[in-house]
Amino acid sequence: MVKFYKTVNEELICCEAFEEGVWISLVNPTEEEIGRVVEATGIEAEMIRPALDEEERSHIEIENGQTLILVDVPIIEDAGSMNVYSTIPLGIILTKNCLVTVCLKETAVLSEFTKKRVKSFYTQYKSRFLLQILFKNATLYLNYLRQIEKLSNRIENDLQKSMKNKELTQLLQLEKSLVYFSTSLKSNESVLEKLMKLEAIRKYEDDQELLEDVIIENKQAIEMTNIYSSILSGTMDAFASVISNNLNIVMKSLTIVTITLAVPSMISGFFGMNVGIPFENYPYAFYVIVGASALLSILTTLALMKKRLF
Repeated sequence: MVKFYKTVNEELICCEAFEEGVWISLVNPTEEEIGRVVEATGIEAEMIRPALDEEERSHIEIENGQTLILVDVPIIEDAGSMNVYSTIPLGIILTKNCLVTVCLKETAVLSEFTKKRVKSFYTQYKSRFLLQILFKNATLYLNYLRQIEKLSNRIENDLQKSMKNKELTQLLQLEKSLVYFSTSLKSNESVLEKLMKLEAIRKYEDDQELLEDVIIENKQAIEMTNIYSSILSGTMDAFASVISNNLNIVMKSLTIVTITLAVPSMISGFFGMNVGIPFENYPYAFYVIVGASALLSILTTLALMKKRLF
């Protein structure tokens, strides 16, 4: 899907075709749509395709007056019982006449702009628009990290009550999401450091200040990711130990019950033999045997309790 946007009289409008100063948004484009943009803008197709590779790392390419800034953006994927957080590449291409964004999916980062939630946003100011996208990306990481923290706290509360594998699996999914975030944020950090050296960014003082804000937000996201990852890892280890300990307690209780019930079974087994036995002609033999079995079981239980095994 390809869309053209342009700021006219401080309002973002959707254009029918390419114009100078437009923002071209490509979302999982077809070869035909890529060809259309290449023909209209003169951008090389090889500048567009890296953003369509999920395994592509964040980097900057400059060629023939065209600059590609590739960063990872966070997304939420539906995994049935809970949402899973992951990252995908977002390509931002700067040319003399326009700015192009390329991504495999609709992202919340760009939705902020299309829904007109960003102030002082003009498609003609390409370098500032680029930094605004990067700033929104960093803040989105922070928002998702806060969601992960709340979700992990809820799962921990459920885990204290149920102690089932389902909650541990959910915590594992969150830990995996944090690994994705950590890797992507560190890659983005190297891209932001390289942006500091670009002439287009250094030209305007306001752009430099905004880039510094982006770097600060990105560093904060990295620190939060590391903290949450450490906490989550420790929590999973602790609950795994608790579950294992509870299993040991259950097994010990079952073993004690088995030992206690083995006493009457053994006595009844002796009296069930096809040989001469005591109390054979005694009218109350059954009650005596049952009473003796119960007494021995009680004594066995008291002995186990005295040794703190019960």
